[in-house]
Amino acid sequence: MTTFDTLKNLNHPCIQRSAGELLLTLAKNAESRFEKVPEIMGVICAQLSIISQPRVRQQIINTVSLFISRPKYTDIVLSFLLCHPVPYNRHLAEVWRMLAVELPSTTWILWRLLRKLQKCHNEPAQEKMAYVAVAATDALYEVFLGNRLRAATFRLFPQLLMTLLIQIHHSIGLTMSDVDIPSGLYTEQEASSEVTPLCFAMQATKTLLLRTCCLQEFNIMEKNKGWDLLGGKDCHLQGVFLLANALLERNRLLAQKVMYLLVPFLNRGNDKHKLTSAGFFVELLRSPVAKRLPSIYSVARFKDWLQDGNHLFRILGLRGLYNLREDIKSLLPYIVDSLRETDKKIVLSAIQILLQLVRTMDFTTLAAMMRTLFSLFGDVRPDVHRFSMTLFGAAIKSVKNPDKKSVEKQVLDSLVPLLLYSQDENDAVAEESKRVLTICAQFLKWKLPQEVYSKDPWHIRPTEAGTICRFFEKKCKGKINILEQTLIYSKNPKLPIRRSAVLFVGLLSKYMDHNELRRMGTDRIEDDLRDLLCDPEPSLCIITSQTLLLVQMASAEPKPKQRVNWLQKLMGRSSA
Repeated sequence: MTTFDTLKNLNHPCIQRSAGELLLTLAKNAESRFEKVPEIMGVICAQLSIISQPRVRQQIINTVSLFISRPKYTDIVLSFLLCHPVPYNRHLAEVWRMLAVELPSTTWILWRLLRKLQKCHNEPAQEKMAYVAVAATDALYEVFLGNRLRAATFRLFPQLLMTLLIQIHHSIGLTMSDVDIPSGLYTEQEASSEVTPLCFAMQATKTLLLRTCCLQEFNIMEKNKGWDLLGGKDCHLQGVFLLANALLERNRLLAQKVMYLLVPFLNRGNDKHKLTSAGFFVELLRSPVAKRLPSIYSVARFKDWLQDGNHLFRILGLRGLYNLREDIKSLLPYIVDSLRETDKKIVLSAIQILLQLVRTMDFTTLAAMMRTLFSLFGDVRPDVHRFSMTLFGAAIKSVKNPDKKSVEKQVLDSLVPLLLYSQDENDAVAEESKRVLTICAQFLKWKLPQEVYSKDPWHIRPTEAGTICRFFEKKCKGKINILEQTLIYSKNPKLPIRRSAVLFVGLLSKYMDHNELRRMGTDRIEDDLRDLLCDPEPSLCIITSQTLLLVQMASAEPKPKQRVNWLQKLMGRSSA
């Protein structure tokens, strides 16, 4: 301690230098007998700011390095260094950056620092984040900047990367007031409102990539706003996916090392720990090495995730199955059930997988899936609507000849929805409706009129609409009640669909057998149409009034053509 007091002698630099050399010599030759390492570290941290000579400062840092490299003192030294305000002042930052440790000890020191952070992630969720988690993250950032533990950083890259990504997830939305700061730590200064736990975690992760030569991965993240995604409350997993794919694309060997680490990681910690690990894991399954993993680590795990109460795990389960591309037919019932989910991402992921498997499905599963998909026609989520039709079309193509008769009713029932949604305001939905309608026609061995493919809406091309109507009225007669189906869509919330349905009802009442229409009764049709006469959209009101008139005329009198035929017959008989 006398040597430390001599370090304060600012008036005699030579004495200060001698004290520094003596301190280092004492530490080298008698470190095993030091019983007051905590006190020594406390004095070093307190006096480092008053030592201005570079050589003496390096001797002090060398002393710290010597202590921290001895397993007996590693945790003690780390605890003292971590128990300081963050961001570290320039003196403590210099200690972290300039650690001079022999190669065999570098991995041990970095590992112990990493474990300080990992232990925080393994603890049950607390009201506030442990301060040591923030301090250890900032310390890792300073160590990476200094680059003195470079070999250990490369060696521990998988653990460092995943731990920092998990720290990012835990830090999203937090400020320093959400951190359990030890009492008295910020006696001289308040915790800055400009820094957050997320800032430290982001800095450390970026620096890790740069120091381990993952420059292209860093660039991919930067160009695709990956850092913003990673730090977003609702898009964290998208950032994880992006980084995992970048690593797999640019550094496959490193990605494989991370994948092997993730197998045990998936069973640790709370949901945030598991979700970040799982997000990285499912993307790395596209690696050829993934096929070597026993199914208990992949397919069996995904089955559990598909039944998890957390919708994010269900998304990851489906994404994992898609990336794995193995024989997952045993999980088909769970995947088909996912089509009924309210979460758009789950439904789209399920459709993506089922498109891969549709050709291998048995008929029972195929028919059940088609019924579920039919319920998604008209879904308010345009992507779900569109891709449910895509999968429906693929399912029709996959029906084998012996089963075609059994599925014909489902195909016929899909015609009116597909026809009406070909008028959708969303161009992608409209085009997909026409494409799948063509598949249905081919299945039924029909040839659709060219007017079906017109890009103009029906209400400005009534003649074309009439041609389409006559075709479907003739083809569907006696098979399905096309008028009743169309009337349902007159209440659709989308104006183009509502308008097209009303127009089609009018055309059907004009071209169908009027005797049949009278037998069916038109009271309900007329009531529904009258309700639409008050619609605020003028074009719909006009079409509705015209349709209502056509329905009333058709129900009140026979077709003119039929009357002429009856008169001709009567005249023929009279002349006879």
